[in-house]
Amino acid sequence: MTSLARVPPGRAGRLWLRRRLAIAQRGVDLLQRKLRLLVRVHHRLVSEAERTGQEWTATCADADKWGLRACLADGRRALRPASPAEVTVRWAETMGLRYPAGATCTPPPDPPPVCSAALDEARQAAEIAIQAAVRHAVAQEAEHRVAREISVTRQRIRALRDRWIPRLIAAIEHIDLALDEAERSDAARLLRAGSGRSGDRAGTEAPARAPP
Repeated sequence: MTSLARVPPGRAGRLWLRRRLAIAQRGVDLLQRKLRLLVRVHHRLVSEAERTGQEWTATCADADKWGLRACLADGRRALRPASPAEVTVRWAETMGLRYPAGATCTPPPDPPPVCSAALDEARQAAEIAIQAAVRHAVAQEAEHRVAREISVTRQRIRALRDRWIPRLIAAIEHIDLALDEAERSDAARLLRAGSGRSGDRAGTEAPARAPP
């Protein structure tokens, strides 16, 4: 925000302040519009994060169940780590804020032929759990980013509405008062000057008295 120490004097300063007051008021309107939109998006993302979190919990439990069965059927060696999955994130933007809106998770290449049906089920359950984890991570990160932007937007609104706009209004009122006082002072000075000139003319035009 521009410092009020740079306000030009006189009427130019009043115009300068009024322009900035209009900009600040317009900024509050735009930020409030942005805030309303972000709040709606945030409500949706909170619900999405809760839903994907529940899915992730359920799929993890299922993967653990089948992993235990595969371990009992084929031994712990059968549950060797697989190659990393590849995740591609899709992004969205709302009112200048960029956040993840979805992701595609490509599982690692199929391992060698499985030793049992339990191990195959465990692999499929693990892939489903990974997909659920990716969806939950995307929803959670999006919710966090929008929540942070909501907090920043509210701070900016408070700064404009509670500090900057009142300072501008007070500065405008101060300049208006100073200009009014200057106008009254000029009017009084002109009035005194006019009265003085009238008195001088009256003394000059007075008729001379004839000698006795």
